[in-house]
This record gives sequence, C-alpha cells and structure tokens, in this order.
Amino acid sequence: MTERRVPRPRRFLVCEPRHFAVQYAINPWMHPGRPVDVDLAREQWRSLVRAYEDHDHTVERVEPVPGLPDMVFAANAAFVVGGRVFGSLFHARQRRPESEHYDTWFKAAGYDVYRPESVAEGEGDLVWTGRYVLAGTGFRTTPEAHREAQEFLGRPVIGLRLVDPYFYHLDTALFTLDDDNVCYYPEAFSPGSREVLRRLFPKAVLATRADALAFGLNSVSDGRHVFIAPRAEALAGRLAGHGYVPVPVDLSELHKAGGGIKCCTQEIR
Repeated sequence: MTERRVPRPRRFLVCEPRHFAVQYAINPWMHPGRPVDVDLAREQWRSLVRAYEDHDHTVERVEPVPGLPDMVFAANAAFVVGGRVFGSLFHARQRRPESEHYDTWFKAAGYDVYRPESVAEGEGDLVWTGRYVLAGTGFRTTPEAHREAQEFLGRPVIGLRLVDPYFYHLDTALFTLDDDNVCYYPEAFSPGSREVLRRLFPKAVLATRADALAFGLNSVSDGRHVFIAPRAEALAGRLAGHGYVPVPVDLSELHKAGGGIKCCTQEIR
C-alpha cells in the first residue's frame, strides 16, 4: 500500500528574471551566443510562483537588479536554518555582487547574516535534511566553507564530493523529499560520498543520468508535492509510486543558464 504523504507549508524567497540573460559561461549549460527569451523566462517563473501559492506556500520576493542576470537563482545566495542566515561568497566574480542585495533583504527582514570567508553558494551546495546539513563540494563551495557553516549554524555538516561538471551544485544532483528521505543521482558523487548517502538514506529514491539532465533533481518537495521539471517524466513516475505527488513546472528557458526550480527557490526556515 502506498504511503500517504503529508505536505508542510513552506516560506520561499524568489527573484523575478527581469534581467535574465546568458552573458558568460560558468557551467556546461551556458552558451553566451544562444538566444534567450526573457519574456518566456518571466512567464515560466511566474508559473512556478503560482504553483507554490496554489499549494499554500508563502512566497517572498527580492527585487532584481540590472546587470545581475543570474540573480533569479535565489537558492545560491544563502542558506537559512533556525533563523540563521549563512550568506554566500560566489566562485564566479560575475555573481559576487548578488550577495549584497540578498544580504540587504535578509537584514531588512530582521535576520543576522554571516558572510563566509570561503567560497560558499548557499542552498546550491547546502541542503537541510531536518537533522543535519548535506554539503556539496568539488566545483563551487569549498570544504572550508562547510566548516564555517557548521560553526555558525551549530548543525552537523556532512560533506559530499561532486564529480560530474554537469551537476556542479549539490541541488542539481540531490533534493530532500521530506525530513527522512532524499532523491539523488548516485554517479554525480565520488565513490565514498555514494557510500555515505547509501548508509544515511537506505530507502532513497534513485535517479538516472537522464533524470538529472532533465533537471529532475533540481526539484522542491513540501513532503507530499514535488515541484519538478516536466521532462523528468520517468523520475516523476517513480516518485508517484512512493506516494509523492509530482507538480510539473516548466522552467526550460532558465535551464539555458544551468538552473531550474530549486535554483530559483530559497527556503526560509
């Protein structure tokens, strides 16, 4: 019998892709000569916001800034748990100015913000499981930042090494389904990290490379509903078989910059 899943209301921070463009290449998905339809990107982004609101989630907004085309990827700007904001220090110089604008939003909302000394890219590489932080490294966020996060947050941090440049952030290779389980693509990780995940999550939903390339792992779950890329049909079917309810949201225009649903979604806990 399929288990009945229970959703939990979430609070999300997002940023409209008003100034979205692909002006540089900092991951394998980005090709600056490839045309981008900004109007389509904005409409797709609005469909994500509507999907969240239709499922009773709270959505807050950061004002986009001209000249920062990747600011739409709000997840990379911070990691928030227990009301503590661990900010970002982007690997790419083009993105570093984004941090100031997100820090300003959090400070205006009454949060203390810690700015890391080492490269750290927020929820791109830091994933909260309800008990500890899974922390990606290999392409962006450094192990030194993992240690900073643990000291600031006071939560156990478990490092995981990413090995495939197409899955340069942890949130392109893994997402939490609820406080007890995750979904991930094993081959995105080093052998030792795969073993760690196998031990921590023996009942995890495993994804294929095709699922991951379809941005199926750049998903957001509220414990029941999984907001997922429509092209990840096979993964959506497996999740449904485990009692989750897939909610397809097409962000294909934003995929041109290497981001999807989770990249556009900062969770405030």
